[in-house]
Amino acid sequence: MKLPRAKGETKGVLVDLTKCIGCGSCVVACKMYNNNEWIEDRAPTSGENAALADANWTVVEHCRISKATGENLKVGKISPPVRMDGSEEWRYVKRQCLHCKDPACVSSCFATAFKQNENDLGVVTYYPNLCVGCRYCMLACPFSIPKFEWNKPIPVLTKCTMCHNRIKSSDAPACVSVCPTNVMMFGNREELLKKAKEILANDSRYVRHIYGDEEAGGTAWMYISDKPFEQLGFKTSVPKRSIPSYTEGFMWLTPRFGAIWLVVLSFLYFITKRRSAKKEGAKKEGKKTDTP
Repeated sequence: MKLPRAKGETKGVLVDLTKCIGCGSCVVACKMYNNNEWIEDRAPTSGENAALADANWTVVEHCRISKATGENLKVGKISPPVRMDGSEEWRYVKRQCLHCKDPACVSSCFATAFKQNENDLGVVTYYPNLCVGCRYCMLACPFSIPKFEWNKPIPVLTKCTMCHNRIKSSDAPACVSVCPTNVMMFGNREELLKKAKEILANDSRYVRHIYGDEEAGGTAWMYISDKPFEQLGFKTSVPKRSIPSYTEGFMWLTPRFGAIWLVVLSFLYFITKRRSAKKEGAKKEGKKTDTP
């Protein structure tokens, strides 16, 4: 589906979790488009223990919710036996990088391996050729998205690219384009946000919250649900303010501190070298004096 592109616009995806049937078509499309291997033995892509990993950029987690309490029946990695008496219901949650409007991974990467330019339409792009493997992005991300290739001799970081090349060509991401139940809606982020608010206003089933509207300053991927987000495994403790905004007030001082530290190190190097030269000179003079 081709969509018109406006200058400076930010693309986004609205995910309606009430429509997902857990088929996993989005997972297959992601794997095929990005040529990622299947690693089900160590990180399943679907089920109650589905997990994002170095080769899993998209997963679908199965959540069992109690009809009586509305709580997720899974505790940690332990899940009780499935009951067939109608007291439980399933919800399926697609997970991937949320592509923050003000991404912490970009601000924390001194090697500029993570970038988000105006021409990127809001997508957080990763350039592995610039990555030094410091993994600061993994620590900075409030959603714990970037993953490291621990099993490879020359590892890099990985995450969902939101099919950047497809978006630049005005196509929807691969996962969105194959969904048989229209769980995901791709378009201009602000228009999708308005659409989400309309749905919540006209349908009492939904929780009165759009996840991704304000979390961490707002994200390109947004969710609506009829079940509490905390019971579906979403991080609801994420601050509304973007992570980089907490440090922008003093980050401008970093280059100045760096310059001062360089001067200090250069001075120490000069002093040390001078002392070493004096000691070497003293040794040579001593040898000359001892020679008959």
